[in-house]
This record gives sequence, structure tokens and C-alpha cells, in this order.
Amino acid sequence: MSHLVLSRVAASISELKRNPMEILAAGEGEPVAILNRNEPAFYCVPADVFEALLEKLEDLELNATADARASQKEIVISLDEL
Repeated sequence: MSHLVLSRVAASISELKRNPMEILAAGEGEPVAILNRNEPAFYCVPADVFEALLEKLEDLELNATADARASQKEIVISLDEL
């Protein structure tokens, strides 16, 4: 059975155990697929890439919330009422 590997670089779990930082460096800033018996087990992602991914997900969630609220009726309140 074939498996989709969503990275340009792949390494085995054994290689990762031997030298994790070398494997991460081999990815040159991109995720590295970690294989277990030639199947992707997980992806090793640099910290800055992971942080950017989380920010993008947060932006998508905020945009969805804003879109959902865009059609709601506007309520006018003065500062004194707060």
C-alpha cells in the first residue's frame, strides 16, 4: 500500500533517534516526514513553522467568527451606558 508523504525530506525513526537536530536541519526549515516501516508516522516541524501555522489557524477562526457576526443586527450603545 502506498502512502502520501507531505514533505520533501523523510527520515526513519532510527535516524531521528540518532541525531534529531541533524534530521531537522536536513529539512532546511520545512517539515520532515518521520517514517515507521516506510509509512509516515508524524512530521517534525521547526518551531517557527509551527508558530506560523498556529497563527494562520487562529486567523481563520477569527475570520469565520467575524463572517458569522457580519449579518447580525448592529446595536448602538453610548460610552455612558457601558
